[in-house]
Amino acid sequence: MTENPQQQPTAPSTELPTQYAPADVEGPLYERWVERGYFAADAKSDKPAYTIVIPPPNVTGSLHLGHAFQHTLMDALTRRKRMQGFESLWLPGMDHAGIATQNKVEQQLAEEGKSRHDLGREEFVERVWQWKEEYGGKILGQMRRLGDGVDWDRERFTMDEGLSKAVQTIFKKLYDDELIYRAERIINWCPRCLTAISDIEVEYQEDDGELVSIKYGEGDETLVVATTRAETMLGDTAVAVHPEDERYRHLVGKRIKLPLTDRTIPVVADTHVDPEFGTGAVKVTPAHDPNDFAIGQRHGLESITVMDERAVITVHGPFQGLDRFEARSAIVAALRSQGRIVAEKRPYVHSVGHCSRCKTTIEPRLSMQWWVKVGPLAKAAGDAVRDGRVKIHPEDMSKRYFDWVDNMHDWCISRQLWWGHRIPVWYGPAGEVVCVGPDEQPPGTEAEGWKQDTDVLDTWFSSGLWPFSTLGWPEQTADLRKFYPTDVLLTGHDIIFFWVARMMMFGLNAMDGEVPFRTIALTGLVRDERGKKMSKSFGNVVDPLDWMDKYGSDAVRFTLARGANPGTDVPIGEDWVQASRNFANKIWNATRFALMNGATVEGPLPDPAEMSATDRWILSRLGETVAEVDAFYDDFQFAKLSDSLFHFAWDEVFDWYVELSKTTFQAGGRSAEVSRRVLGEVLDVTLKLLHPVVPFVTDTLWTTLTGGESVVIADWPADSGFRDEAAEREIETLQSVITEVRRFRADQGLQPGQRVPARLTLDGTALVPHEAAIRQLLRLQPEGDAFAATATLPVAGATVALDLSGTIDVAAERKRLAKDLAAAEKEKAQATGKLGNEAFLAKAPDNVVEKIRTRLAKAEEDIARIQAQLDRLPEA
Repeated sequence: MTENPQQQPTAPSTELPTQYAPADVEGPLYERWVERGYFAADAKSDKPAYTIVIPPPNVTGSLHLGHAFQHTLMDALTRRKRMQGFESLWLPGMDHAGIATQNKVEQQLAEEGKSRHDLGREEFVERVWQWKEEYGGKILGQMRRLGDGVDWDRERFTMDEGLSKAVQTIFKKLYDDELIYRAERIINWCPRCLTAISDIEVEYQEDDGELVSIKYGEGDETLVVATTRAETMLGDTAVAVHPEDERYRHLVGKRIKLPLTDRTIPVVADTHVDPEFGTGAVKVTPAHDPNDFAIGQRHGLESITVMDERAVITVHGPFQGLDRFEARSAIVAALRSQGRIVAEKRPYVHSVGHCSRCKTTIEPRLSMQWWVKVGPLAKAAGDAVRDGRVKIHPEDMSKRYFDWVDNMHDWCISRQLWWGHRIPVWYGPAGEVVCVGPDEQPPGTEAEGWKQDTDVLDTWFSSGLWPFSTLGWPEQTADLRKFYPTDVLLTGHDIIFFWVARMMMFGLNAMDGEVPFRTIALTGLVRDERGKKMSKSFGNVVDPLDWMDKYGSDAVRFTLARGANPGTDVPIGEDWVQASRNFANKIWNATRFALMNGATVEGPLPDPAEMSATDRWILSRLGETVAEVDAFYDDFQFAKLSDSLFHFAWDEVFDWYVELSKTTFQAGGRSAEVSRRVLGEVLDVTLKLLHPVVPFVTDTLWTTLTGGESVVIADWPADSGFRDEAAEREIETLQSVITEVRRFRADQGLQPGQRVPARLTLDGTALVPHEAAIRQLLRLQPEGDAFAATATLPVAGATVALDLSGTIDVAAERKRLAKDLAAAEKEKAQATGKLGNEAFLAKAPDNVVEKIRTRLAKAEEDIARIQAQLDRLPEA
């Protein structure tokens, strides 16, 4: 095999420990990879570049199964490309997680009896940096445990100096292009986090609430409105009806009494109102509802804010100082006492928005905020996918992307926090507003009356720059020239809106129309083995580190990759991880056997003319597997490529080729030498194919087998083009004979190791050279003088006659099979009866009928199988 020129081969070893111990191997091996610089990318290299930037995990976070899942797939992609000769860069980093991190430090301060206001802004931010250095970044060490082949020298943080400069640069650019503006709008406000959050950070769930119908007005000039938020009526400034609703035409333009206040409010006509819904009249609270705000804008209504930032009522009167929910009950009680409650419904289940971080009910609130005008940016992001510059995989996910970018609202980017990128805008004493770029000085000092905006930018603003800011932008660095645009963005389909669309918008704007990545590969979400979402409340959350400790990182990685169908959620259970651990052990044991029997990669492969059909078959299947795995990689079909490798390695290499080769090794001679070289070749290539997904065990075995420095820097195997259909047919025939006789032995209750006298008639078939292998694998001993065939199996042109006398109790076996046959015939009769009953078929659901058809087919198969077993038994 042609080795990577970096490799310094040494003499291969023939010794491996009897058992594979992941805990002893993985940690030291990973550190050796890092120390040797295998994952370091060179911007000066002449190799073609291949780049993936890691979706930056929160600095507050730790590795969960979702991280482990996506990191496994990204690592597999970059490891393979590295082996293919690309200058592969997988760039790591973390997000500063504005709200989450500030909450962590505020909790710390609360334990000390302090608040951030006691420290002041500068000291508080310094305290956050201290927290980050002491507690943040736990996930980075966990990424090492998983085996992430990232370039640690290029690790970035969204608040580091370079990325902060990028943030200030893009803000200034968009501000100057009038794509960033400041305006008073209704925003999503979290009374717990005390900040605005974007639409996509609001989680909606069905809550048990109340629907209260309230009579507004007096005498003949009354109408009824229904609300789930009675407390907001204190801020009502109108009632709206549809302009063509005859019921209220006489009230339009008049003013009516607003209950519990000394105010009157107008009745306005607006087409937003659905006259068929409820009473056809809606209360309008412009400062506390986005639709009401729009109505207020159209009709010039006053906006009255009735709650403070903690959702406590601020309106003078009996409800002042009450929490919004306390006020809701108190206001309904007051209205009830005045006879203004027309109807009450409890519980009233409806969709309510909650903060995605703290789960507090969101309060729509009128607020002065900074916004991105997304129209032209979103159009560019949509066009880049429509014209093919960016591919979304799987393609059917494109619709979700277009649904978002084609209907995107302006993005509120300001947050009322102290930790984050402070908005680079200064306000002067005479009302001046100045946006300051990264290389510019503030327009004046505080002593001169200049003040910087107190808000910080939404965390997604800085992470939207991630593909190019991490490579040095706005400077024209060597990294940016070499590794941009990136090749693949691999991420969960759940953050198309949070992150993917923002990177597309910012990347196309900042990089003069150049896309940030060529392919968006979307994955599903990891779920438990029953397909249920993992949640602490469900008690089904799994710490991947626990599984790594128990089964090894390779086992976790292979389990995750084997479930990774594009865009589809991934169920995972511990039994599957255990099965993957067994696979790693199988690889280990088979390679150990091969080494003990002289498998080698030394010298060229022998001429096919010298090879047995078994040798030619496995090399033909090897070539097909290489081609298949490459095709699956190019299509991001991780589950299929993992499954292909599993079955090729376990079934074909270990269970068939290794077993069939044992007789050849025992016989010795030139045939054994040829098979040893073929086995070495097959293991060499198979370990390379497996390496990107299961890196630790494969590197340990490959270096032992070949004497090479590391499979990490070995050449990716190419399809040799060798195919031998005749050999494949011959071995398939051999497999069918062995499989059929094994099935018969099992049916007769013979132990796997129990030897049975047999006569093989192979004349006229291609199986003659395989008689020794057939006898060894089937535990068939030569026929003796007293041989008397009690069962004869014709299979694939061959005949296997067995003498079972003395090995089984024929009478007992016939009795057992007769009982099984009677049960199967009864099942068939019942199923046939139901399927022949027209009345039953007319009433039964389709799925029930299908189940009965399946039962009938199964019963018929069982009858045929059991009858065949009875026919093969000798007479008692």
